[in-house]
Amino acid sequence: MSLISLTRRSLFAAAASTALVAGLGFSPAPLAAQTPPGVLIVGQIAEPKSLDPAAVTAQNDFRIVVNMYEGLVRYAPGTLEVEPLLAESWEVSDDGTEYTFMLKEGVTFHDGTPFNAEAVKFNFDRMLNEDHPFHNTGPFPLAFFFSAVQSTDVVDDLTVKFTLNEPYAPFLSNLAYPTGLLVSPAAVEANGADFGRNPVGTGPFKFAEWRSNEAVVVEKNPDYHGDMAGTEAVVFRPITDANTRVAEMLSGGIDVMVEVPPTALSEFQGDGYQVVEQAGPHVWFLILNAKEGPFADKLVRQAANYAINKEALVNEVLEGTAEVAAGPTPPAFAWAYNDELDPYPYDPDKAKELLAEAGAEGAELTFYVTEGGSGMLDPIPMGTAIQADLNAVGFDVKIETYEWNTFLGEVNPGLEGKADMAEMAWMTNDPDTLPFLALRTEAFPDQGGFNSGYYSNPEVDELLSKARVATDQDERAALYKEMQAIVQEDAPWVFVANWKQNAVTTDRVENFNLEPSFLLLLEDVVKN
Repeated sequence: MSLISLTRRSLFAAAASTALVAGLGFSPAPLAAQTPPGVLIVGQIAEPKSLDPAAVTAQNDFRIVVNMYEGLVRYAPGTLEVEPLLAESWEVSDDGTEYTFMLKEGVTFHDGTPFNAEAVKFNFDRMLNEDHPFHNTGPFPLAFFFSAVQSTDVVDDLTVKFTLNEPYAPFLSNLAYPTGLLVSPAAVEANGADFGRNPVGTGPFKFAEWRSNEAVVVEKNPDYHGDMAGTEAVVFRPITDANTRVAEMLSGGIDVMVEVPPTALSEFQGDGYQVVEQAGPHVWFLILNAKEGPFADKLVRQAANYAINKEALVNEVLEGTAEVAAGPTPPAFAWAYNDELDPYPYDPDKAKELLAEAGAEGAELTFYVTEGGSGMLDPIPMGTAIQADLNAVGFDVKIETYEWNTFLGEVNPGLEGKADMAEMAWMTNDPDTLPFLALRTEAFPDQGGFNSGYYSNPEVDELLSKARVATDQDERAALYKEMQAIVQEDAPWVFVANWKQNAVTTDRVENFNLEPSFLLLLEDVVKN
C-alpha cells in the first residue's frame, strides 16, 4: 500500500472516530490512535489559500510552506536570530547597501533542477519586477519586505549579490521570513498560475497531494541536502471549528493540534499528551476604519479602546494565555518595545464621555469577524464579547462572520465602503514589519500594503522611514518607541492582546517544538 493510500485510510478512520465522539456527546479518555507510525497528522485552523510563498500572507499557510521550501537564511532554532541555510555565508558592504551571498553547493529542487544564483535571481525578479512573466502571484504578496532591493545580480553560479537603494536594517530578518523562501524556476514556468497548487522547493519535505478542504500531504525528501526528516510524511488537515479540532485530538484522529482553544487546555493535562507553549512577537488588534464613518474621528477610536474590557477578554475568554496589549509593537521585541506605555484601561464612563464629545452616541458599526484563522484567538467568542462591550457604551454593533480566506479577501483590500472594524492578528519577525506594512500612509491597500483602515500620520511615516535605514540598534529602538507612543494616542486600532502560542501533541510525537517566529518546523519531529 502506498504512503498516500495509507494516509487516506488513516484519515477515514480518524473521521469515523471523531463522529463517534461527537455522537456520544462527551469528552472521552484518549482512544487508541488511528494514525499510522511515521505519518504526522496536524490539525490546522483553516484551508491554505496557496502553497506559493510569494502569494500567501497568513500564518496558517506559512506553517505548511516552511517545511517544503527554504531561504538563503533562517531563524536559528528557538530564536529570531538569523543563521545560514541555502547560503553558506554572506558579506555586507561598508555602506550597508550591498549583500553578497555565497551559496551552498550541490542543492537541488524537488524536481531535480539545480539551486544556484540564477534561481535566486529568478525568485526576487519574479517578486519585485512587474514586467516579469510570472510576477502576478495574487493581490497581496508581501513584496514590501524587499522594497529596498534595487537589483539582484548573478556574480557566478554560487554567488549572488543584492544591491539596495539605501541601508535596510530588517533585510536579513526578512530573508528568513516565509516571503524569502525560494521556489523552483522550472516549476513556476511549467505550472504558471497553478504553481501554488504544485509547489516545488528544496526543503526536507516535498509536496505529495492537496485535497481541497481535506488535507495537504507532504512527504520526506529523499534527496535532501541536510539531515533527513524524522517522519515519512506530514498531513495538514484544515479543521476550522475549534470544538471539532479538540474532538479529533481526543479521539486520536490527529497527532498535533495548533492553537488550542484556551478553554480546552485542561483536557490535555493528563497522561498521553504534551502541551507546548512559546512566547513570540504576536499582536491581536481590531482594525478601525479611520477613513470614513464613526472611526474617522480619533475621539471615537479612543472611546472604543476604553470601552472594551481587555483584561476580561484575556482572563476569561483566553483563560490567561495572553497579556493585554499596550500598542502596535509586541513586548517580545524587548529592545524596541516602549515599556513606558500602559494599555488603555477599561473605562466605559470615559468611553461614553468621548462619544458624547464627538457627537457619536448610537453610532452604527459593522464588525467583520472570522470563524477561525491565523492566530485569531477564539475569534467568535472574542468578537461577541467585544460587541457587547461596545454596545454597552452606546455603539450599535452588527457582526458579519466569514470563513478565514473569505475574511482576508474582504479585509485586506480595505474596509472602505464595507465595514467599520475587523479582527486581525499578526506574528512578525522584526519591529519594522507590522507598522511598515499596516500603519504607513503609503501602505494603503491600493498601494499594495495592509493598512486596511487607512490610518495616516506623516510623523509616523517619517519615524518608520528613519528606523528601517538606521544601522545602529539603539537609534532604531528610540524611533520605534516614539512611533508607538504616537500610534497609541491616535488609536487607529483597538490594541487587544499579545498571545502566547500553544500546541498539544500525543505522547507518540517526539522532538516537537514551537518557535518564537510562530513557524511550524517539523523536520526533526519523530512520530512513533
